[in-house]
Parts: sequence; structure tokens; C-alpha cells
Amino acid sequence: MKPWLLPLFLAASGPLCTATSVSITTTTLPNGIVDTSYSVVIQASGGCTPYKWAVVSGMLPAGVTATPSSKTTSLDLTGTPSNAASYSFTISVTGCGKHVSTMAYAVVIQAAAVHVVDLSWNASTSQDIAGYNVYRGPDGTTWSKINAALVASTLYDDGTVSDGSTYYYAVTAVDIYGHESKKTAAVKAVIP
Repeated sequence: MKPWLLPLFLAASGPLCTATSVSITTTTLPNGIVDTSYSVVIQASGGCTPYKWAVVSGMLPAGVTATPSSKTTSLDLTGTPSNAASYSFTISVTGCGKHVSTMAYAVVIQAAAVHVVDLSWNASTSQDIAGYNVYRGPDGTTWSKINAALVASTLYDDGTVSDGSTYYYAVTAVDIYGHESKKTAAVKAVIP
């Protein structure tokens, strides 16, 4: 008599979680200015997704809301701050394995801008350049375009910076067909 081998099937209901910890990797947030758009991304890594985000203590700046990214690996803080004040709050992220990480933040919303960052760059050598886009971010990896329309010259003044914040800038060239180049190397600006 021959032994019969039966196939073995495994079924799972939901994602399998093998990672042991999740960690918030964004350690500081930029300050802001009243009535000026505020946008920052808080990143996490490790553990397993989907992540669950929460403000566990304190308050976000008035006019700013927290929204998890579509993939839940980051938390977007966006809005237009409405009150000049100092805000302290703690964010938590929980991985699917119930591992938790928290990070405390302090953000100052100023009544008005005090400093301006003057940017300049070398012109593109391409003949069909329509203009430039200027990008700003808090960490040199997360970017937001800060110009409303293409910049025609190789100069740009950013008057929406906050005291005590660090910003990174990069520029792209856009041709007459709408094709955008890669970003330049990031340049760091520390606002006193």
C-alpha cells in the first residue's frame, strides 16, 4: 500500500506581521506663520502596515489637521495656522502587530515672517527652458513646490520661513513642453 500525500494549505485572515517594532523617524517639525500654508509629513518605518496614527496629547496648531497618507506610512499635517502661539503635542503610530512608537513635538506659529531666504542658481544650458520650480522641505527628502507659477529668472525669495526652523531647497527646470528636470542637490537654510 502506498502512502498518500495530502497537500497542505494555509489560510490567513489579514496581513502576517513578522516585524517587531515601528518607529517614528521624523524628529522635529518646522515652525509656521499665521495665515500662511503649513505642510509637513511625519514618517515612520519598521513594524508592519497598516499603521494607525493618533495625536495622544496636546493640540495641533489651530487650523492644522492630521491626515494619514493613503499607504498609512506617514502622517500629513496640513492647513493654514490661524493663531500665533506655541503648540506642544505627541503623535503615536501603531503597527499591525500592536507595537507603538511616540514622538513629542513643539511648533511655534509666528504672527508674521521676520526672515527671508534669498535663493539663486545657475541657469539651465538647454535652449527650450520655460522656467523653474522651487521646492522646499523640512528634511531634504520630502518636498513641496512653493512657487505659484514658473519662475522666469534664476532668483527666488522665500518670505514664508519661520524663526528657529531648518529648511531644504531644490530647484527644477521646466521646458516649453512641460517636462520637468530632476531636482538639484538640496541646499540647507537654518533660520535663526
